[in-house]
Amino acid sequence: MSSPELPPKKDVMLALLERSSVFIHLDPRREDVRVPAWFKKQPQLVLQVGLNMAVRIPDLDVGDEAVSCTLSFSRSPFFCYMPWSSVFALVSEDGKGMLWPNDIPPEVAAQQAERAQKEQVRERIRPVGEASASETSSAVKPPADAAKPAGKKRRPAKLRQEKEPVSPEPQGRAAAEPAGPAQTGRESKRPLPPYLRVVK
Repeated sequence: MSSPELPPKKDVMLALLERSSVFIHLDPRREDVRVPAWFKKQPQLVLQVGLNMAVRIPDLDVGDEAVSCTLSFSRSPFFCYMPWSSVFALVSEDGKGMLWPNDIPPEVAAQQAERAQKEQVRERIRPVGEASASETSSAVKPPADAAKPAGKKRRPAKLRQEKEPVSPEPQGRAAAEPAGPAQTGRESKRPLPPYLRVVK
């Protein structure tokens, strides 16, 4: 049974740009790709583009053959040209987007497969000693009403409670945590097309 045909990358890019900035995952080693030279030897490069970014991209062009724009690298502008054939994933800030499996570089596909295999093993096997530590510690502790040596007098319960330090409740934790993307106000924009899915 053949898998359903994926939508054009240009359509996905335009749909994501209406909501937020987009992370373009591409293979920079392709011959037609124009990026800074120090990226050309690695199998994967992720570039962020958008219509309303802090540093504006006035020449962003999403065409039929490629996406191109001038980006800043170490505060130096560089004109980037990324043919759609080199792009294998488009992901928005909220994690929605699309992956084109046939265009993933072999090295990146191998890394993803290895990572997925490790996650499956981690879910199936519980680390040795993690749960048993609490079980053994509770088994070793004597019960609270166990008999103590006759030579030592037990302090009254009231005195023991007064001298035990009381740990204060943690404060300010909620204020220190950064706000998530749901608080940015982007949820009021129109919904994504049905063909977009979550990319991990």
